[in-house]
Amino acid sequence: MLLVETNAGVTKVTLNRPERRNALSSALLTELGATLERLADDVLTRVVVLASSGPVFSSGHDLGEMVGRSESEYQELFSRCSAVMQQLRKLPQPVLARVQGLATAAGCQLVAACDLAVAANEAKFATPGVKIGLFCSTPMVPLVRAIPAKAAMEMLMTGVPIPAQRALELGLVNRVVAADELDTVIKQMTDAIVASSPMTIRLGKRAFYDQLHLDEPSAYVRATQVMTDNAMKHDAQEGISAFLQKRPAQWTGE
Repeated sequence: MLLVETNAGVTKVTLNRPERRNALSSALLTELGATLERLADDVLTRVVVLASSGPVFSSGHDLGEMVGRSESEYQELFSRCSAVMQQLRKLPQPVLARVQGLATAAGCQLVAACDLAVAANEAKFATPGVKIGLFCSTPMVPLVRAIPAKAAMEMLMTGVPIPAQRALELGLVNRVVAADELDTVIKQMTDAIVASSPMTIRLGKRAFYDQLHLDEPSAYVRATQVMTDNAMKHDAQEGISAFLQKRPAQWTGE
């Protein structure tokens, strides 16, 4: 259900259930969680690209698994999905969503939970649970942290899909490009990330989310400590020296 390939520091993880619109079944969530856990310790992976096969990015939960279940089974399914979304945030490497088509419900949640996202012009985003009597409560969590509250509420209350350009305006995605330019633009972004110190990227991602919901004074305290620790690292001293000496930096990841 997942295809995983690593090339030049970039690991591409592809959801591979096109016949089911890449629905996030319990088994797929388990496999994705295990893959992310492994990648967290993979020193060869500098950035992760989350993609999918077929015309749909992900239709969200597999509704075939969601009829007539017990309370404990629903609890387990939604908890597993929430855990995977949090793994994306906690993964040391940046995660970039490659969105080639429709992303709905937990599929939209998946995009919102990634650090970066590039969408094709044809992509659309929706949280349509309200239309089937099941409010997109867990997809709401990263969505409202990615876009303004009223825009998120409109998506959640109406279930109406928004086009890629609107998603760009709201901040749900970073870029919108023609479908045939999707991989080129993603490579440009991943190349830029891989060119920097892996230690600095990992430290920076963690610090970003640590300070995000602190008040401003507390955020400065946290950021000052991180920057101090960062400055003491070998790669920071190497990078500064390389800049002053007008030479390429030689990263060690320390």
